[in-house]
Amino acid sequence: MSHAQDFGRESGNNRVAQQLVYDYRTAELRFEDRVLCDYAVKLTLTPGQVDETDVTVLRQTGFTDQQITVAAQVIGYFNYINRIADGLGVDPQDGMQPSVEDWRAAKGRDYGVSR
Repeated sequence: MSHAQDFGRESGNNRVAQQLVYDYRTAELRFEDRVLCDYAVKLTLTPGQVDETDVTVLRQTGFTDQQITVAAQVIGYFNYINRIADGLGVDPQDGMQPSVEDWRAAKGRDYGVSR
């Protein structure tokens, strides 16, 4: 079962789950969820650029310090596990990610993937 299927089952919204697989920026998300995704992307791709301003934005959006702490821990954990898997050459299980062709067609190129 893919992440999109898991999220779709848990959220009851398969369409948004599929949108999230390709590009959260085009998904039908609440404002708060989009802000949290922005934080997750920044912490993942440019962790050295995350500062108090990013935490302030989360607070102003309505997140508590406890929620921000948990979010940072979950984001960090997934980054850690993915780097371990990448470092050991572990391939994702079937259904864990879209094909490169599907990803590129659905906006993956916006994250720096070249054709």
